Amino acid sequence: MGERESAETLALRALGWLIGEEDLLPVFLGATGAGERDLRDHAADPEFLGSVLDFLLMDDAWVVRFCDGVGVGYDAPMRARAALPGGAQVHWT
Repeated sequence: MGERESAETLALRALGWLIGEEDLLPVFLGATGAGERDLRDHAADPEFLGSVLDFLLMDDAWVVRFCDGVGVGYDAPMRARAALPGGAQVHWT
């Protein structure tokens, strides 16, 4: 499996985890403007999956909860985000 496919798989796991988090799901929906139908309709869209990881990465506590919950390293979401569209780091120098 390539880096992009692995990133998409992790982002799908993050989406599934997020759906199960009753306290975070409404925050995600409000922050992104997505509706529950969008979660199903765009689950295969790499850009949408990137937005899931963008949201997760906004708070270290969320990253820890997700990573501990699914058994991945704490750097996995950041590495996956970098592999998806729009995830390249911008260097201003």
